[in-house]
Amino acid sequence: MLVSAKEMLDKAREGKYSVGQFNINNLEWTKAILLTAQENKSPVILGVSEGAGKYMGGYKAVVGMVNGMLEGLGITVPVALHLDHGSYEGALECIDAGFSSVMFDGSHYDIDENIAKTSELVRICDSKGISIEAEVGSIGGEEDGVVGTGEVADPNECKAIADLGVTMLAAGIGNIHGQYPDNWAGLDFDVLAKIKELTGDMPLVLHGGTGISEEMIQKAISLGVCKINVNTECQWAFAEATRKYIEEGKDKVGKGFDPRKLLAPGTEAIKVTVKEKMELFGSINKA
Repeated sequence: MLVSAKEMLDKAREGKYSVGQFNINNLEWTKAILLTAQENKSPVILGVSEGAGKYMGGYKAVVGMVNGMLEGLGITVPVALHLDHGSYEGALECIDAGFSSVMFDGSHYDIDENIAKTSELVRICDSKGISIEAEVGSIGGEEDGVVGTGEVADPNECKAIADLGVTMLAAGIGNIHGQYPDNWAGLDFDVLAKIKELTGDMPLVLHGGTGISEEMIQKAISLGVCKINVNTECQWAFAEATRKYIEEGKDKVGKGFDPRKLLAPGTEAIKVTVKEKMELFGSINKA
């Protein structure tokens, strides 16, 4: 059964570790992440961007697939199904479809409108026992066409959003989605510490987890980051393993063209990547 992310993040904050959000893009992605979480006794958050939701046939199709797998694969660790970078309308659709967690990304609105829309969604989510993530200050890079430049959030705006009763808060601290450029300045830990000081026990979220050094990840966790999002790294691993399979001509041997065989190396590569991240984040054996 899907659960809200609240309890798993509260435990992560107390235990000084972080829960990974791994974005899903299809059946293979979902299965690989769920099996890895179960094998390593780790709580996990499955992230779905609006683009990926559309690609997979709509939010109800995603909910049906995930719920079916929880039962069919015998998954007993805590799993939250979370809308990633959702619009106001997208969040409402996911709540209706049966997601157990949503993110409303109001960072491109002015702070007053962000507060108004977030407040309304907090009210709805609270009534249904669903966790909600809000965002302040744009995160750099590109995700579903949303581009930022590694901006840094205003700690006072973070406090204003945290005070609305959200479950978790994503704040820009110089992080970027996708690949980090060579001239990237790194995470702004002074701002993160200030945000933590103002928001107290609020679980903080780090977007753009691919490409941040292990030392920076550990430091971010020590400063209150309880959820770290990973997507690009799983995509790279999947693509590389699939390319190797085809370049070695394995799809032309026997029934190597069967999608179950063709996609198996990529699926295994995702499992390896997810396990590495869970080790780094400290969530193994925390379920």
